[in-house]
Amino acid sequence: MRMIDFWVRRSAIMMLALLLVLGLTACGDPSGPQERPAPPPPPVTLLIVQEQDVEVVREYPARVHGSRQVQVRSRVEGILRERLFEEGRPVEKNELLFRIDPERYEIALRRAEADLGDARAGLNHAQREWARYSNLFAEAAVSELERDRALTDLERAQARHAQAEVVVTDAQRNLGYTAVRAPVAGVTGMESHSEGNLIEWGGLLATITQQDPVHVLFAMPEADAAMRGVGDRSRRAKLLLPGGLEHPRLGDIDFTASVIDSRTGTVTARAVFSNPDLTLIPGQFVRIRVVLRLLESVFMVPEAAVGQGRETPYLFVVDAETTVRVRPVRLGPVTDGRQVVLEGLQGGDRVVINGQAALQDGMPVQVVETLREAEEDGVGDSVPGDAEKRLGQEEG
Repeated sequence: MRMIDFWVRRSAIMMLALLLVLGLTACGDPSGPQERPAPPPPPVTLLIVQEQDVEVVREYPARVHGSRQVQVRSRVEGILRERLFEEGRPVEKNELLFRIDPERYEIALRRAEADLGDARAGLNHAQREWARYSNLFAEAAVSELERDRALTDLERAQARHAQAEVVVTDAQRNLGYTAVRAPVAGVTGMESHSEGNLIEWGGLLATITQQDPVHVLFAMPEADAAMRGVGDRSRRAKLLLPGGLEHPRLGDIDFTASVIDSRTGTVTARAVFSNPDLTLIPGQFVRIRVVLRLLESVFMVPEAAVGQGRETPYLFVVDAETTVRVRPVRLGPVTDGRQVVLEGLQGGDRVVINGQAALQDGMPVQVVETLREAEEDGVGDSVPGDAEKRLGQEEG
């Protein structure tokens, strides 16, 4: 009996506890299950875009070359008597560089001049004879055969005189070649022969490299060459020197190949830079910055702001009610790390540039910062602006 009473009392206590718990639960939530609160709108940063003209700029590795490299060679044979320049120094055009022993050529000139004097005397005699026989033939004092013989002697004397003049001219030329002059202005290299050596005709004496201006050769990828256009004569280019320094003078692109190198898929181009201070050295490795194209009335946004849909790229644009909308766009090239937008935007549009990862079309957003698009020289750099509330006051 005691055991039965114990289990009855325990069951009654458990039932009472259960009823108490159910009563407290019902009193605490009389309306039933409660809904979770909606999450706040995601924070975003906006960029107010404006139309601008944008230069599409690219940088390429390049190599400096002298605009002209001329080999100074001997045009006569002889002993090299004297070198009159300092190796590695600039020389002017027609500056005297070498002297070759002129003795043999002076002798040849005197001999040619003597032969010319003899030919001149023979010509004068033939002219007098022709005049005499012409008069006698007119008076019927000599035969026609004698007159013709005098004419033939005159013509032979004229030919010998002309030949002697040519020999004198050639001797003068050879004598002049013993003084070797610079064919162009530039910087000299090392001499190939020192004084006292026998120089053969055509022997290399030195090399002159013209360093003002210089040529800068570089290769553009196929896509960049197509953007610039074959034969496009827009020329501007800048040169970036080792160490990040910039050459103080602009260059002109004067040549672009009309074919693509099948081995590298690139197009060879050349730019010309003035170099009066000789700071650019042939063989130097540099980088060249080229303006490929000028795009007018376009927009610029950060690359990260662009999304890619199934058919077309898009941007998120926030309307006046701070609701985000998907805007399909047509893109241009990327320049200076920023994406060019050709179509799909209007001036004053507010484009989401940060916080767009979880956005969907029609979603409300919270604008935490608004940036304005700077319009300086068509570059289109972004600068921080005021917060949305302050920006609205300025526009008001």
